[in-house]
Amino acid sequence: MENYKLVLPEHLNQFGHLFGGNLLKWVDEVAWIAASLDFPECQFVTIGMDKVEFRKHIREGTILRFLVEKVKIGNTSVQYTVNVFNKTPRAADEERVFSTNVTFVCIDDAGNKRSILKR
Repeated sequence: MENYKLVLPEHLNQFGHLFGGNLLKWVDEVAWIAASLDFPECQFVTIGMDKVEFRKHIREGTILRFLVEKVKIGNTSVQYTVNVFNKTPRAADEERVFSTNVTFVCIDDAGNKRSILKR
């Protein structure tokens, strides 16, 4: 699945760079959307993200492309890799600026884990 986000002034810190927390929120959101579309019968909660390292700064006006791929399915959980690329409107190339794995677990109404497999 692919998604896009425009970095606006309200997403920036006092130095004009994207707050890392905003990026993590967007990564979690696009991965959750992918999981919910893949397994519509499940209620997912995020149980973890792998490595979180911010190696590139992101400025206002950058278009971020999120590429979400399912990489692992368990009995009650599913994991997605999210790669984030920056693309400025005038630049021909894009660059990967962030990558992590996001794991979700399927829960029932009481908050207990349940199988993601259809019943």
